[in-house]
Amino acid sequence: MPLQALGYAGFGSAALDDWRQFGTRLVGLQAVERSASLLAFRMDDRKQRIVIDRAMPEGSRFLGWEVADAAALDRLAARLEQAGVDVTAEPQTLADNRRVRGLISFHDPAGNRLEAFYGADIDATPFRPGRSISGFRTGPLGLGHAVLTVENIDAVMPFYVDLLGFGLSDYMQKPFRAYFFHINARHHSLALIETGRNGMHHLMVEMFSLDDVGQSYDVALSETDRIGVTLGRHTNDLMTSFYAKTPSSFMVECGWGGREIEPSSWQPFELQDGPSLWGHERVWLPPADREVARQMRMRAAAAGLRAPVQVMDGNYRLMSGTCAWWDGVSKTDR
Repeated sequence: MPLQALGYAGFGSAALDDWRQFGTRLVGLQAVERSASLLAFRMDDRKQRIVIDRAMPEGSRFLGWEVADAAALDRLAARLEQAGVDVTAEPQTLADNRRVRGLISFHDPAGNRLEAFYGADIDATPFRPGRSISGFRTGPLGLGHAVLTVENIDAVMPFYVDLLGFGLSDYMQKPFRAYFFHINARHHSLALIETGRNGMHHLMVEMFSLDDVGQSYDVALSETDRIGVTLGRHTNDLMTSFYAKTPSSFMVECGWGGREIEPSSWQPFELQDGPSLWGHERVWLPPADREVARQMRMRAAAAGLRAPVQVMDGNYRLMSGTCAWWDGVSKTDR
């Protein structure tokens, strides 16, 4: 695959003070002041992962996709141009602003600004979270995942799959139409939701600890109208998460326990049980669709739908088997 990971994201907003509070107090990002009009956030050893720019129009955005090196960037640019896509080789001044060595920019069929880059700058100082959290799961998996709303998925999907090399992870038709795509071991780095309009739905960041998510949820609950989707667990990437409304017109998903896949052998499939095993009451859905989603969760509960918890080595403790019934059930799940 020419793209390796979602490296960074940027959004236009004049609400820098609100974003600083949201990013540090709720999510736990480290705020880095770049200028009077630009606020950056760190979440690991890189100099920046998320940028809020007052100079950009409200609601505008860009997603930065990482490639291996300069040669890979040149090959991607040539591939895009051969397909008739307008590609801009961005000047070094913009590369310096993005804290990378080199980048190009182009647009998808829905008009989203995409950037591809190589050589992200590493900060000499350790990451210092905005509040006491254990950290974010990034590295080869990238920043997290981005979910875009589109007028028509079929008009946009070939661009990402056939041209950029994304692999389809899975998809669903109810309670809304959504397709999920991977470029590394993260279950999805991109998803498209068909809503009849083009926009940004949410950005997901994955935390190291379930308690980090729970404590972020408490912060969100303490703020009026901050919850966009209640705490729950997804059926496809098995993430336990909630969604918080940002100071802009999209949400940030704070999650834990996302599954890894093997991209070379993964087989896509249609999700039949809805987007969530439990929870995730979606405030953003129309009432009729919310009821469909609720009924799907009720059917999952009635059927006893379960999935193993996804944990990192050292982030769990095995309990002794003290219940003969549970030991028998557990054997059937292995």
